[in-house]
Amino acid sequence: MQLSLVSEMPELEKKVFLDIYAKVYFDTRRNRPRLKTLEGQPIPCDLRVGCPAKIISDFPEGTIYKLDARLIQKNGRRPYFLTINKNKVQRAIEFFEHNLQIQKGIKSEKPKKVTFEKIKKEKVANKELSDISIF
Repeated sequence: MQLSLVSEMPELEKKVFLDIYAKVYFDTRRNRPRLKTLEGQPIPCDLRVGCPAKIISDFPEGTIYKLDARLIQKNGRRPYFLTINKNKVQRAIEFFEHNLQIQKGIKSEKPKKVTFEKIKKEKVANKELSDISIF
């Protein structure tokens, strides 16, 4: 049997990743805030990021952080990131407007209800015009 020379996830070949963006979500299973990576980066999205809760619990759910992380994969489980330089975990300046809206409280925009009006068809009576000429 020949081993494949092509990696299944070439973006995970590195061990240390700099400037990763992650979003805070509340993990109900562990009852504390956690981080997940965002889409649009050269790494897979929705990877969990291990970070002390006291660092990220100061700001509400949905806040985006910028951090450096090391890729960890133990016992064949799903890979995850572990923060390096915990002192440098900070809110992302690139997402300043987003983070500011989260802190002020985003107005929940409920989807607008679309209603269709029934168009009443006017019944046009059959008008018989008789050709009456008075000349």
